[in-house]
Order: sequence, then C-alpha cells, then structure tokens
Amino acid sequence: MTITNTSILKKLLLLLLVFTGIYFSKAFLMPLLFAGILATLFLPLCNWLEKKRLPKSMAVLVCFLSLTAFFSGLIMLVSWKISELINDVALIKQTAIETGVIIQDYIFNHLNITAEEQFKILKEEQPSYTSIMQVVVGSFVYVLSTIIIILVYFIFLLYYHNHIKEFMLKLVSTSQRNEMEKVIYGASNIAQQYLTGLSKMIVCLWVMYGIGFSAIGVKNALFFALLCGLLEIIPYLGNIFGVSITILVSALHGIPFPVLLGIVVIYGSVQFIQGFILEPLLLGPQVKINSLFTVIALTLGALLWGISGIILAIPATAILKIICDNIDTLKPYGFLMGEPYGKGKEIGWVEKIKNRLLHLSKESKNN
Repeated sequence: MTITNTSILKKLLLLLLVFTGIYFSKAFLMPLLFAGILATLFLPLCNWLEKKRLPKSMAVLVCFLSLTAFFSGLIMLVSWKISELINDVALIKQTAIETGVIIQDYIFNHLNITAEEQFKILKEEQPSYTSIMQVVVGSFVYVLSTIIIILVYFIFLLYYHNHIKEFMLKLVSTSQRNEMEKVIYGASNIAQQYLTGLSKMIVCLWVMYGIGFSAIGVKNALFFALLCGLLEIIPYLGNIFGVSITILVSALHGIPFPVLLGIVVIYGSVQFIQGFILEPLLLGPQVKINSLFTVIALTLGALLWGISGIILAIPATAILKIICDNIDTLKPYGFLMGEPYGKGKEIGWVEKIKNRLLHLSKESKNN
C-alpha cells in the first residue's frame, strides 16, 4: 500500500488544525480538562456512595467537599510553613543586599560600570508599581475565576457521568459499542491510576525529602520538602526547580557549602529511588510514556497552554495512548508513545517486587 503525498499533506493539515484549535480554545478546554481528570479520580467514590443508596446529588456533594477539604488543608499547611519562612525575611534581605554589593563590585571591576550607572539601568528596566499591581490583581482574578469554573465543571461532570457515557456510546454503531466501552473504561482508569499513583509518590517524596533535609540541618526543612514534593506534578522540571529554590534560600541563610552539597546528594538519591522504584510500583506500565514522548508532550503543553499545559501534558498523553491502544487504526501511535517492551523479555527486579507485594496484598485480603 503506497502512501501518497496528498494523504500525508491532509494528515499534516489536520494535525495543524487540531493544535491551532487547542491553542485558541485554552480558556474553554483547560478548565474542562482539569475538571475531567479530577472527576475521574473521584468517580469510584461517587459510584460507591451511590451503591450505598445515597442520592446522586449527595454523593457528588460528598466528593466536592472531599476535594475542597483536601486542597484547603494543603493550602493551609503550605501557608503555615511560608509564614515561618517569612520570619527570616530580614536575614534573607540582609544576605541578599551583601550579595548584591559583591555583584556590583564584580561588575565595576570587570565591566567598568559604576554602582550609580548600574542602579540607573535597573531603574529604567524595572516596571512601575502600578503596572506590577495590575498584573498581580489580574492574575489573582484569573486564577480565582478559573478555580471556580473547574469546580463547577467537576460537579456537573460527576453528576452527568452516566449520561455522558451513554452519549459517547450512541456515537458509534451497535457493533462497535464494546470497543467504545473499553476506550471509556481505559481512559477513566488510566487517569485514576495516574493521579492516585502521583498522589502516593508525592507523599513518599515529602517523607524522603523531609527526613533528608532535616538530617543535614536545612532550615525550614518541612516547607522545602512539601515544595519539592508538590512540584512533582511538573515532570523533570518541577523537582529541579524546587531543589534550586531550596539551595538558593539555604545559601542566603548562610548555610555552609557541605550542607548545600548535601541537598544535591539528597536530590540525586531521591530521584534514583523515584525513577527505579516508586514510578514502576505506583504508576505502572500502562501510564508509562517513553522519554521521547514525555519531552514532546511537555514541550507542546508549555507552548500551547504554559504552566497549565505542562501539568496536564502527561495525564492527557496517557489518556491519548489508551485511546490509541484500543482503536485498531491508531494502535501504531499508541505503540510509538509507549515503552519498547519486547516479547519474551525477562521481568525486571522492580516488576518482581511489585508482583510479590500484590500477591501478599491478595493473601492478606483473603485471610
């Protein structure tokens, strides 16, 4: 079968139209996708409550209250640790001023630019106070309105999930409904698996970073452990950013170099445990997107939707992979996005540990 230039051109144009539509519909699609992923996470709880003869509206309300309670508690915990960090602002400010003076001297000695000229350049480059306040207020209003929209979508997606499922089944012929049910189940299951595994991994990272940072004497160790763990929602970049902030603030506190080096060692050790033990055990092979498509997804997410796109890139790609895996014409693309597991390949030691833990879990339930 020959692939004509016309068919290739049509596919490229279709791909271009899809990405163009995604880019310009960010205000609509982004909250809907966030709410959809959160709704699939709470769907098992909602179904369980309904099976216990709780009215659907009450089941959705319980899920909504659980979601808001979790994020409210998390925000309160982070705010509490930030308030402790603010107590050291005077020390950090003094250290920053001393560092600024050293940088000014270095620029004067090597570039022959006086401190007055440097200050003049910085003053010209700095935005006005009014413009800064406009940006801050505008960002706050945008974030608040987006959160409200996400919560509204979350409620109605949970309430109408059966209705939406029936609609999707009616889109295909009777002979294809089994395949469509597999796609729907797989997509919702993969989102649940990803978010549940990610939540467990973040908790494990909190524990490991908290123990490590406390052991070497990092000030406000719990706050930085929470920060590094939460930033795991941004693959690759999140942990690097969190550890960089930890090193920077610790350096401004006057922490000695061996401790700063210890932070780097802890980061490397945690990343090793995360990559070779936690991810295979908690996320599983179905969610595993190969490194090439992980980077592609993160890059496209950043280009299309910024930070929101980076956060949504991996779960959206995992769902797309499940859809491709269950549609015959798209199976090659699902194979391309996944890891190259060959037939007859020997099971790795991590997989053996996982299988053993699953076996012990089943035995304990049976007993």
